[in-house]
Amino acid sequence: MPVAAVIKVLVVDDQNSVRQMTRITLEQIGVRHIHEAENGKQAMNTASLQPLDLIISDYNMPEMDGLSLLRAVRGHPAARKVPFILLTGRGDRELVTQAAQAGANNYLIKPFTAEILRQKIEQVMGKLT
Repeated sequence: MPVAAVIKVLVVDDQNSVRQMTRITLEQIGVRHIHEAENGKQAMNTASLQPLDLIISDYNMPEMDGLSLLRAVRGHPAARKVPFILLTGRGDRELVTQAAQAGANNYLIKPFTAEILRQKIEQVMGKLT
């Protein structure tokens, strides 16, 4: 069975359309277990209760932004080792540096294709097929 079919991914974004697009793209590459959260607080609640294999989070969100979520995840005993991909509409070097320093495993610039998403995930998790 391909790895993609068994991994559990949490998609975090305040825009429902982006969550749905990310879900569809994940499904295209074979991911079947997808959880969603619309902000960092919901995501931390899910990450605390649900074993996850990957978190893909938007950077710019109300209540708790992506960097704050990343720091919270890295400080949480149950979730600290979960690979984290920061999703952003900005590809600026400063944000990428901050994300790396906070413990992000990779970053993804919107909009993205299924192939780019697969590559970013495989860079942190290994082959999905």
